[in-house]
Amino acid sequence: MIEASVIASPILGVVFCLLHVIVSLVHTWSHLVHQIQCLIISSGLLSKYQNINLNRLRHLAVVIDSEDAKNKSKVHQLLCWLSDIGVKYVILYDIEGVMKKSDKAYEKSSANPSETKCMDFAPNMPLIFDMFGMTVEIISYTDGKEAVAKGANYLCSNYLKNQDDTLNKLGPKFTEPDISSALKAVGHDGPEPDLLLVYGPARCHLGFPAWRLRYTEIVHMGPLTSMKLSAVVKVLYDFSKKHQNYGK
Repeated sequence: MIEASVIASPILGVVFCLLHVIVSLVHTWSHLVHQIQCLIISSGLLSKYQNINLNRLRHLAVVIDSEDAKNKSKVHQLLCWLSDIGVKYVILYDIEGVMKKSDKAYEKSSANPSETKCMDFAPNMPLIFDMFGMTVEIISYTDGKEAVAKGANYLCSNYLKNQDDTLNKLGPKFTEPDISSALKAVGHDGPEPDLLLVYGPARCHLGFPAWRLRYTEIVHMGPLTSMKLSAVVKVLYDFSKKHQNYGK
């Protein structure tokens, strides 16, 4: 048994190293292909990326790491790109509420499209305004917490109000439509994004309200500091060509 374990140990080590090398090569190749595609898109050689059909993309969510969200110029640039591409509704989210805690938010002036005006907002409530011809909604983790608390309070109040004392008292049974109605009643339902872009080191939605992600496609875009217009165009084009036969 001892001799077998002594022999197996280096073999397992070699197998692990080989697997690690294979995975690294696949990842490197995938990254290289992606960079080449972005370069081709940036050059404008492929006309199919010039006019993207965004009829199926009614709402786009962008989750940004809170540290990256402090870079207002990058966030502003990303919004400009999305507007130029033709996106009509964008939901911005960061977990710490950096964008909501900013002193001011840009709002497109209806009187003069070339100017912007600033708008203050109330804490713990979604901020919605028009910018560059599209609707921008800014939310944070606190919005989700408050929505859960208000929704639970609404359900509990309705349950106690409608409870029949003559019946055997059983625990409440809430369905998904009940929860959706409660969130809508307290003003925290919001549109469900068709596509969610994640900017940051983490490959997750960082606490974006889960009830708004039932059929959302999530794509990790890497750090906001290294964002590329060609990468955004590629993701939106790929989404426009996909067929979804669920949740519609």
